[in-house]
Amino acid sequence: MKSVRKGLRSGEIEKDVYERLACSECGEELGTENDPDEIGTVRVCPECGSKWKKVG
Repeated sequence: MKSVRKGLRSGEIEKDVYERLACSECGEELGTENDPDEIGTVRVCPECGSKWKKVG
């Protein structure tokens, strides 16, 4: 699982005017998965299931 920052740099994730993250492959806005036992947030594409981790 790549980080959100690496996904943005590689072009797998795009930001819109309102700073929302979207999957470049599907065009879908990313959802959020929060695991209370882990630090950080996992951003998930609801269409293709790709995941990116956001720390901080």
